Amino acid sequence: MSKHVFLTGPPGVGKTTLIQKVTQALKSSGISIDGFYTEEVREGGRRTGFDVVTLSGKRGPLSRVSSDSSTSRCEYRVGQYVVDLVSFEQLVLPMLRNVNHGSDAEKKICVIDEIGKMELFSQAFIQAVRQTLTGSGTVVLGTIPIPKGKPLDLVEEIRSRKDVKVFNVSKENRNSILQDILAAVESCRK
Repeated sequence: MSKHVFLTGPPGVGKTTLIQKVTQALKSSGISIDGFYTEEVREGGRRTGFDVVTLSGKRGPLSRVSSDSSTSRCEYRVGQYVVDLVSFEQLVLPMLRNVNHGSDAEKKICVIDEIGKMELFSQAFIQAVRQTLTGSGTVVLGTIPIPKGKPLDLVEEIRSRKDVKVFNVSKENRNSILQDILAAVESCRK
């Protein structure tokens, strides 16, 4: 029996778009939902980084393309991006802790988009995600990257959990998979 739903697929395939559609549908049927998604930041047609956007409307930088002049202090990097760990943790950790302390009869839904390389620099985030997955009152709707290069421990842990249903999102199925994801989330709430 699944307790959580995760989407996986190549970058740019539409995982976040699907998460947003599912979120809208659930919200409009009055279901309590919180969490965050990651959004591209573009300037003049090129991607300059990513922002974290919480479902309650807060926004902050997750990463930016680094100008090489700023390499003096300790940095977390993924490719050309420097990760703003402080900003990420300030936005995401209070929300995750809050989700874990709900004592509603209704299961809450927590959106975590995504559990990827940038986010996994945060040990506190890893802990909070594990707690949310093992807690009983929350259904996680999240995204994880497809395996590429060195496996990411938490990602592989989630992929192999018995209580997680993973949808592989592709260009072929991304427009027809929405109802299946919604149905899976609904059945996790029961």
